[in-house]
Amino acid sequence: MQIPQLQMRSQRGQIAIQTINAKQFISQPKADLTIQQPKAELKIQTTPSKLTIDQSKAWEDMNLMGILRRTEKIAAEGKQEVMNGIARRARQGDQLMKIEHQSNPIQQQSIENGYEPYKSLGIKFIPSTFSVQTNYQPADVDITVVTNEPIIQAKVNQPQISYQPGDVEISLKQQPELDIWLEA
Repeated sequence: MQIPQLQMRSQRGQIAIQTINAKQFISQPKADLTIQQPKAELKIQTTPSKLTIDQSKAWEDMNLMGILRRTEKIAAEGKQEVMNGIARRARQGDQLMKIEHQSNPIQQQSIENGYEPYKSLGIKFIPSTFSVQTNYQPADVDITVVTNEPIIQAKVNQPQISYQPGDVEISLKQQPELDIWLEA
């Protein structure tokens, strides 16, 4: 005896998925930037230097002087010689007054008054050392600087974004099937 058999055949269903990728474009424009730098203000004030040279003493040492100065010098020398003469006579008078204390003042005074003293020999530098006087005042420089801050203007540009959305398409690629039959 034959038993009928139940036969089945199935076919799976298949799904097809198709995707379209999303696209996104982003661009960033550069910022609009302006920079200005004003010039600094600079002021310079200068007091000039001053040099003075006084060589009148050097000219006097070389016996080259003006008539007024020569007259003053000769008058001063004459006055000094008169004072020296008065002092010598007063000293000699005191020696004669005290003749008993000294051995022979008359002989000493006659030698002193009769002969000129010897001139001293030596090197004399003409003009004398440091006879030229110099005075120097250095220059004075005053510098004033005023700096100006830079002027910066910046405008930020927004980014440009374009977006194309993606898509997903789902379809049935293969229909599912189920066949059942009876076989004897």
